[in-house]
Amino acid sequence: MSDSTTNDTGPTTAPPAWWTAATVYQIYPRSFADSNGDGVGDLGGIRQRLGHLHDLGVDVIWLSPIYRSPQADNGYDISDYDDVDPLFGTLDEFDALLDEVHALGMKLVMDLVVNHTSDEHPWFVEARSSRDAPKRDWYLWRDPLPSGEGSDAAGTPGAGTYPTAWRSAFSGPAWTLDERTGQYYLHMFASKQPDLNWENPDLRRAVFDMMNRWLDRGVDGFRMDVINHIAKEPSSLAPGASHFVMGGQIHDHLREMHREVFAHRTDRELITVGEMPGVTVDDARLFTAADRHELDMVFQFEHVGLDHGPASKFDNLPFDLVALKRSLSHWQDGLADQGWNSLYLGNHDQPRSVSRFGDDDRYRFESATLLATVLHLHRGTPYVYQGDEIGMTNAGFASIEQYRDIESVNWFDESVAAGADPESLLESLRFRSRDNARTPVPWSGGAAAGFSTGTPWIEGVANHDTVNVEADRAAGDRSVFEHYRRLIALRHESPVVALGSFELLAPDDERLYAFTRTLGDEQLLVLANWSGEPYELDPALHPALRRRSVPQVAIGNVPSGAGLTLAPWAVRGLQSVPAPPRCANRDSGGAARRSGRKMSGAPRSSCRVRPAARGAGGRVRHAARGRAPDASTRRTVG
Repeated sequence: MSDSTTNDTGPTTAPPAWWTAATVYQIYPRSFADSNGDGVGDLGGIRQRLGHLHDLGVDVIWLSPIYRSPQADNGYDISDYDDVDPLFGTLDEFDALLDEVHALGMKLVMDLVVNHTSDEHPWFVEARSSRDAPKRDWYLWRDPLPSGEGSDAAGTPGAGTYPTAWRSAFSGPAWTLDERTGQYYLHMFASKQPDLNWENPDLRRAVFDMMNRWLDRGVDGFRMDVINHIAKEPSSLAPGASHFVMGGQIHDHLREMHREVFAHRTDRELITVGEMPGVTVDDARLFTAADRHELDMVFQFEHVGLDHGPASKFDNLPFDLVALKRSLSHWQDGLADQGWNSLYLGNHDQPRSVSRFGDDDRYRFESATLLATVLHLHRGTPYVYQGDEIGMTNAGFASIEQYRDIESVNWFDESVAAGADPESLLESLRFRSRDNARTPVPWSGGAAAGFSTGTPWIEGVANHDTVNVEADRAAGDRSVFEHYRRLIALRHESPVVALGSFELLAPDDERLYAFTRTLGDEQLLVLANWSGEPYELDPALHPALRRRSVPQVAIGNVPSGAGLTLAPWAVRGLQSVPAPPRCANRDSGGAARRSGRKMSGAPRSSCRVRPAARGAGGRVRHAARGRAPDASTRRTVG
């Protein structure tokens, strides 16, 4: 975690935080690589494939949960925060992995799940033993309401005994009656995931102590699962209340966490990111402002909810590029002068980005690389989900028996019981299910796609013979992996990519995603044809398009050729593009203009972006690591 501050003109009172030029790679361990043939990915598999990530150039590895767990929600139901589940390995193997990650110049971040535990965690086992148990108040309990005063299982107020009308994210009521003690306990997710009571100071101390133990072990920070859920607005827990409302005490909890866990670790480069469903730009400005000492960045959900219909997330709406541009630019503008953005299109809870936002058939390479380019050239820290770097697609499952995700299976069963057509439900799942992101990474063609020597815990994608790591890395100028590597290196080398201000162009164009990034007198122009048809650029869009000389292409996914035509799903990042004429005398972004700040130092006479520094052989140096990766230190990707 960093106390540095940044803005659209670069450093203020301190250098930019290290993570402004970094890229994070998420590993979903059970689906990454299996080293022992049991069909489940593990720590040994990750160790065997570290060379793949080092070659990609990422700075941080985020591990989804590997703690001991009954696996009701694939590890997000934790029964022991201080041990590794035998499914994945041992603490000794984890220590070896951590040492190897650090030796390769990368950092490792753990997934912190402290809104809830497993119902098999010793804390909850004790809490449910009696109403007088010392840890009873570590969870949220309520008496049944008199019949007709509470809600029923469907969430209808005045029709049952449930304390509120809250619904679980995984279908059904968010309360389960504990028969032994006669009280309901709250679970915003599965009934085996009881919510913790963060208003209890002893609970908070236990969580902070656990976090300190992991940091003392050498981990480099935490991705915090649904962390805004730890603060429940008291009125939202009143009888009849319909849904969760984030409580204002969330800021107190996070500042206390910073004091107790991070503040004294000034000799470490750490990172914190909080997953926060429903968070707004104004909320995020508070959570991520450096002087408030809460979080470095948040995962917001606005842009990945645009295609959700009114009924549920499984009510799929058509993709709307104008809405996506509006949403992402809103966050870019909102955090321009305070706070920081996380950048993502996919993760373990979202469909594959190329199937959702692109064309995963005819233009799979082009659209996968366009999505990556547009995302990585926004201002913020990019997050790459495993498999996206080779353009993995949705699973395409045809029957409910192929699904493993508790959310998907529960929704299907509940909907069928309510009379919905099973085929329509399966069609929705084929697009939306979380299992689309959880199929095994295909390292090669053939049986089990090089993921395991056994039978994988979940079926792989049918196209794994052609879409796999081995084939993609051998694809030359049509390698998705190589394009990601170039994007990551560009962020390391280019201050305008890391820190430049953002301005959206042509906001209402239904096919073109265009924007600029500006830092002082340097500018990058990004042009992306988000469609399967050629797109003719309007010279009036930007002065660079009206000049005779062709600007240097800093990054692109297809040969650009001459003229103003973008091929289907083509994207160009034009470097050495002078900003408009007054660039040498103006600040670098709208946020600075709004606040009345002026650039420090004399204005530059040139409006050129300097080309990325290159080492021997023309290789882009990884500035964040201080040197170009030495091929002799890389592992061989099998």
